[in-house]
Amino acid sequence: MEFKSNRGIYLQIADNLCNRILASDLKPNERVLSVRDLAVALEVNRNTVMRSYAYLQDEGIFENKRGVGYFVSENAIEKIRAKEKIHFFENDLPLLIQKVKLLKLNATDLQNLLQEINKNN
Repeated sequence: MEFKSNRGIYLQIADNLCNRILASDLKPNERVLSVRDLAVALEVNRNTVMRSYAYLQDEGIFENKRGVGYFVSENAIEKIRAKEKIHFFENDLPLLIQKVKLLKLNATDLQNLLQEINKNN
């Protein structure tokens, strides 16, 4: 994992774990790596990973089963999608709309693009 300087490392780790859940690399009720193991794998301090796990637990995405470890919560996918939709509408969509206007794209251009994307998925 490559870290960027414009966002806290613990948040970048949390984002990566959320993306892995959405991609089905991590599934609901599945145990995730221990704090120590993930810290070693990512070459970061254990406290940083612990902060990521605590954040995801606060968001309801992870559950901590005392003495066993952290698990992906049953409804993690729905929680992540809801949070990501809000972020998309508040941050990404306004930038996209601005770019569409600057490039003078029309509805047909966008529709063709979406159809092409659907063909490739």
